[in-house]
Amino acid sequence: MAKLPRRAILGAAATAAATAATAGIGGEAAEAAQKGTAHQGTEPTTKQPVTTNIPRGLEDYFDPYYNVIRGPVPASYHPWVSNRQDRILLYTRTAGPRHAHLGPALPAGLNPVLTAAHVLQNAIITWMAEVGVGVDWTEDVTQMPGIGSTYKAVVFGSTSRDSLWKHGTAVQPASAVNTTTGAHLDAAKTALRQYMRAGGGFAGIHNAIGGTEYNWPYYEGLCGGTQYYDHGALQNGTVVTYTKDQGLPPRWEFKDEWYNWMPFPGRVKWLLGVDESTLATKSATHPGHGKFHPLSWCQYYDGGRSWVTALGHDSAAWTDGSGYVGQAFFKKHIVNGILSAMGKLPFPS
Repeated sequence: MAKLPRRAILGAAATAAATAATAGIGGEAAEAAQKGTAHQGTEPTTKQPVTTNIPRGLEDYFDPYYNVIRGPVPASYHPWVSNRQDRILLYTRTAGPRHAHLGPALPAGLNPVLTAAHVLQNAIITWMAEVGVGVDWTEDVTQMPGIGSTYKAVVFGSTSRDSLWKHGTAVQPASAVNTTTGAHLDAAKTALRQYMRAGGGFAGIHNAIGGTEYNWPYYEGLCGGTQYYDHGALQNGTVVTYTKDQGLPPRWEFKDEWYNWMPFPGRVKWLLGVDESTLATKSATHPGHGKFHPLSWCQYYDGGRSWVTALGHDSAAWTDGSGYVGQAFFKKHIVNGILSAMGKLPFPS
């Protein structure tokens, strides 16, 4: 059987998004372009057994490329864990480049001691406490929640590369691979997938989109069917708010790296983008995305909720009172995004 082109697989929503980009539209016009993928109905509140590969009525939302039900359709969400607490797990493990706002790598275990250098971790702990949400933090791959977890969301903060792989377990000191080990080196992948299927929440921040788990298609789909390609200089730009229910102004100033994507994300609800005309310079290798350059979006994915944002490179953006341009709006974006992944706020409609 011939392999379908990727764009054909992703369906009308991705095509509409690409058309929007090609036609040079953004903001409300981009929203209109994806009218066919608007949120429909409300999230279920009771368990709904799934007995077929594609639940009846969701045929249009089945993505054969990632083998999941995905898109802005609450009918694909499963509230299977009734005892979830107002608590999240913050995961910041890196297996490659490490952003300065993460500070030094953390030791194994849950809630290891943080220092002032762990800027992102300290900010999320403080910000979520202000809205009544507890935070556990870790860089221990064995702590990834799975079936029955009581966390309302798992937040990946600037993770990088194969951050869910249990590195080194099957390698002996002589550098020979131990083929007799019983170690489950990708147990965290299994746990994350099962957590999402049980109605979990996922929030991916900055390098967690595309810069993490490059070779795991399920994670690519979780992040909106896209991967990070490159970025230009850290510079000022104007953020465009694509929806009216985030409590953010239509346009606001911020400073970031302004990620470029390949392939273009799709089957999602657009939240924020950047006006490329406000950037002084662009990437030397990527042409950009024209007048529709998204940076944040959300979707229902494989039974759970997924919310992602590419913003958040500079440590000062995570520091209250730093005077960083747009810091207050960025904070609101992060807090409300995590709350929506938890199910405490609805996804923008």
